[in-house]
Amino acid sequence: MKTIYIDADACPVKDETYKVAKRYRWRLFAVANQPINTPSFPGFFSIMVSQGADVADDYIADKCGPGDIVITADIPLAARCLDEGARVLGIKGKEFTPSSIGDALAGRELSQHLRESGVMTGGPAPMGQRDRSRFLSKLDELVNAVQRNAE
Repeated sequence: MKTIYIDADACPVKDETYKVAKRYRWRLFAVANQPINTPSFPGFFSIMVSQGADVADDYIADKCGPGDIVITADIPLAARCLDEGARVLGIKGKEFTPSSIGDALAGRELSQHLRESGVMTGGPAPMGQRDRSRFLSKLDELVNAVQRNAE
């Protein structure tokens, strides 16, 4: 069944994802370490996992597969989901692909090293309206691509 998984802890595009999932009648799982309110809609589920590093990530990576879409800003989780055959979309509308994930992981490692060395102290730029618009457009595109491939 066509499913969207949201890495929902601190995800800024949950509402946008709910709209797309509802429009196309996809099943949706919002997975987090804390209670997450999801709209009351058939096939929408809020999954609260236990506290701990990577518990939500483990749930998503274990459940997702081909024909599913995962929404996350977590690059290592994106890599795991790609290995399972899922499509993965970042919160600013950039799709992670098998050909791009290696560079994303390397960039993450470099940024972490620079932060730990004190060279780089800032994080990513805040979400803007343009980011939300790009995310919505790309999610709509991914849903349509998955549906075409399923037919």
